[in-house]
Amino acid sequence: MKSLSAASLIALCTAAPVQAETFKWAGTTDPQTMDPHAVNSAPVLGFLNNVYEGLVRRGKDMAVEPALATSWEPIGDGEGWRFTLREGVTFHGGQAFTAEDVLFSYQRASSETADTASWFAPVSQVKVVDDFTVDIMTTAPNPIFPDSIANWMIMDSGWAAENDVVAPTKEGENFATLNANGTGAFQLVERQPGLKTVLEPNATWWGEAEHNITRAEFTPIQNSATAVAALLAGDVDMINPVPIQDAARLQGADGVDVIQGIEARVIMLGFPHAADSLKYAADAGAPNPFQDVRVRKAVAHAINVPAILQTIMRGNAEPASQLVSPAMRGYTSALADRPAFDVEGAKALLAEAGYADGFSFGLKCPNDRYLNDEAVCQAVVSMLAQIGISAELEAMPVRGYWAELREDNFDMYLLGWSPGTFDAEHPVRFLAHTPDTEKKLGSWNFGDFSNARVDELLPMIQSEIDDTKRQAMLDEVAQILQDEQAYVPLYVQPLVWGARDNISLTQRPDNFFILRWVTVG
Repeated sequence: MKSLSAASLIALCTAAPVQAETFKWAGTTDPQTMDPHAVNSAPVLGFLNNVYEGLVRRGKDMAVEPALATSWEPIGDGEGWRFTLREGVTFHGGQAFTAEDVLFSYQRASSETADTASWFAPVSQVKVVDDFTVDIMTTAPNPIFPDSIANWMIMDSGWAAENDVVAPTKEGENFATLNANGTGAFQLVERQPGLKTVLEPNATWWGEAEHNITRAEFTPIQNSATAVAALLAGDVDMINPVPIQDAARLQGADGVDVIQGIEARVIMLGFPHAADSLKYAADAGAPNPFQDVRVRKAVAHAINVPAILQTIMRGNAEPASQLVSPAMRGYTSALADRPAFDVEGAKALLAEAGYADGFSFGLKCPNDRYLNDEAVCQAVVSMLAQIGISAELEAMPVRGYWAELREDNFDMYLLGWSPGTFDAEHPVRFLAHTPDTEKKLGSWNFGDFSNARVDELLPMIQSEIDDTKRQAMLDEVAQILQDEQAYVPLYVQPLVWGARDNISLTQRPDNFFILRWVTVG
C-alpha cells in the first residue's frame, strides 16, 4: 500500500498517455448540489472545484496559488486585500468574467441563505476598483484571509439573474442545484442526482490542461462491495473511498493500485448544549443530561478509540484530541492526549451528575459520508451501553442528514471536519463560536455550544500577526474546548483510494479529487 505526503503526486503509470480518454469514477457520496454557495461540505466543494473557480486555489501541495486572481496584496495597515483579476476569462456559457462577478459572488456567498456565509465574517465591504481590480475590506487585519477563500467560487452575475438563482438554497432546489456555469477546467453536461454526473473539458479554459480526459463520469455507489467489484472489473477507473476491510485484497489484485494517505478531517461526536430536553428514545422529553459537563466527559471516557481504530479502521487512522489534526497550523501540541478509555471513571462521573442509573437518547449518524461511519456509530452505541447509557441509533444518507442537524433533530451526532484553511482558526469559527447569523459565525455549531471567552478570542486570533501570540490564543481555545468537552474528537480519518494501474492522479489531504491532474494511460 502506498503512503504519501500532501505534496506527493501519485503517478500510477509510467508511460505517457497516447490518446484522450473517458474517465469513470465512483464514490459513496453524491454531491448534494451543484450550487457552490449552498452547502459547505467536502463532497460538494471537492466536486465543484472541477467546474467553478475562486480568486485563489490550492495546488497539489495544498499551497495557495493564483486562479481567477493573478495576484493579491494587503491594503494599508491591515485594512483589507486588493486582488488583481485575470483578464480574458470566460464562463462556460461564454460570458466574460469581470470584477462585477466577484462582487455578486461575495453578496451571494455571504447571504443569509448561503452555507458559506461564515467565510466572510471578517469582511466589511467589497469594492470594485475597475473591471479587473477588487478590494476586499476587513474589519481588522486578517493575515490568513487569502487562505480562507480558496473554496469560494465565482458565479456569473448575469447567468444567476437570468435563471432566478441570485440567492442559494441549502435544502431546496433551484436552477443552480442541477446546473452550473463556472470558469473551471471542466463543465457540467449532465446531472442526474443519485445516479450520474457527467463533465467534459472546457475548451476555452484559461489554464494549461495536464489531463487527457475527454469525458468524466461520476457514479455514486453506496454499497462498498459493488464499488470494489466495479473497480476490479474495470467498469470504473477509480473509487473513493476504498473500504478499509478491502484495502489489502485490492492491493494484491492485478491491474489495481491502492493509494493511501491521511486526511485533514477529524471525526467527532457533538452534543445538544442548548437543548432543554431529550428528543428521542425512552427518555424523550426528560431534561437534557448533556448540558452537564460531567456527562459529556463520561461519554469521552467511555469511547474506546484505540479499539475503534484497530477493529473498524484496521489500524489506518490516528486518534484525535482536538478539532484539528497535528498536521494543521495552530494545533496545540501540549494538549495532544485525548481522554483515556475508563469505564469505571465514566460511571463515577455519571453518578456524580445524578445519572447513576443511566438514561436513553437518540444518536444521529450518516451512513454514506465518512469511512465506516455507521459502523463507528454502532461501536459507540455498544461502548456507551457499558456505562449504562442507551443510545438509539438512526443512520441515514448524508443527503438528508444535514437538514436533520440544522433542525436540531438529534440528542448526539457524528460530524467530520476538515479545515479549508488548514488552520486551527477554521473550526473555532465554524464549530466553537456561538451561532450568530448576523456575524456569520458558528454556522456548523449544530449543538449551540457557547463560551464567551472563545467568542472573544476568535477575532483576536484572526487579526494577530505575531505567531507566538496567536498560538497562545489558539492554545487557550483548545484548552477551553477540552475542559468543557464541547465535542468528543475521535480520530483523524485516513484516505484510501483505489484506481486502475493505468491512471495517474493526485491525492490531496483535503480529499478533493481534481480531474485536471488525471491522465489515462
